Amino acid sequence: MGTTLLTQVIVVKAIAIDGPAASGKSTVGFKVGRSLDYVFFDTGVMYRAVAWAILERGISSADSEAVGRVAGELPISVSAPSREESDGRQATIQVGEKDVTWSIRSPQVDSIVSVVAANRQVRRELSRKQRLIGLKHGSGAGGKAGVVMAGRDIGTVVLPEAPLKIYLEAPLGERSRRRYREITERGKEADLATILDDMRLRDQIDSERAVAPLRSAPDAHQIQTQDKTVQEVVGLILALAAEVLGAGAVSTGDIDIPHEGSQGIQ
Repeated sequence: MGTTLLTQVIVVKAIAIDGPAASGKSTVGFKVGRSLDYVFFDTGVMYRAVAWAILERGISSADSEAVGRVAGELPISVSAPSREESDGRQATIQVGEKDVTWSIRSPQVDSIVSVVAANRQVRRELSRKQRLIGLKHGSGAGGKAGVVMAGRDIGTVVLPEAPLKIYLEAPLGERSRRRYREITERGKEADLATILDDMRLRDQIDSERAVAPLRSAPDAHQIQTQDKTVQEVVGLILALAAEVLGAGAVSTGDIDIPHEGSQGIQ
């Protein structure tokens, strides 16, 4: 008697948005998700949470085994902001009971997060969790119509079956200026030259790491975000979503776009 293999096919309504640091993934992805009534999940916050945790514990990012253990045991949760949390956050990030939403955006975390993300054990652990979240929400089991996932390896590793893949690009100098504005607009001090150097190093680490390097999926739509406003980039992706996923915007009139006017993506 022959053996019959049963394969479960999961149809996902998912948009994968990849790109380097400060290319606009989070800003654009959040607006696209809100417009389509899709869950928005910025996977980068999980790596940032691990980076923040090892800084708090005095663990070197070069200690691969120790960092991997932290990733495996760290209780990271991501939730929609409450009405009281009106400080501009797209989501509330907690490690245990501690709100680390803004702590994980510090320059100290910026300087080591790519090293943490290149750790094989960290990447394996977090990629698995991210894929489960993507399949859950992409199949409609999470109560929304679909999912928008932003990161550096969503279309290539985490959710390669996403029907719509986007790769956002912008020159290093432009991305550094965006990150500088993001930090200073929160009332924090920042040095543009330091940010540029750190981002250049992050780009190198992200693109050259052995596990899940930063790159565009072969079937991704590449969008250059320099000199484009948030509205323009969101509009391009919504048009693609309508064509590829048959997804129509729930509403576009109530989407507030921060830093609009003559400025581009933050």
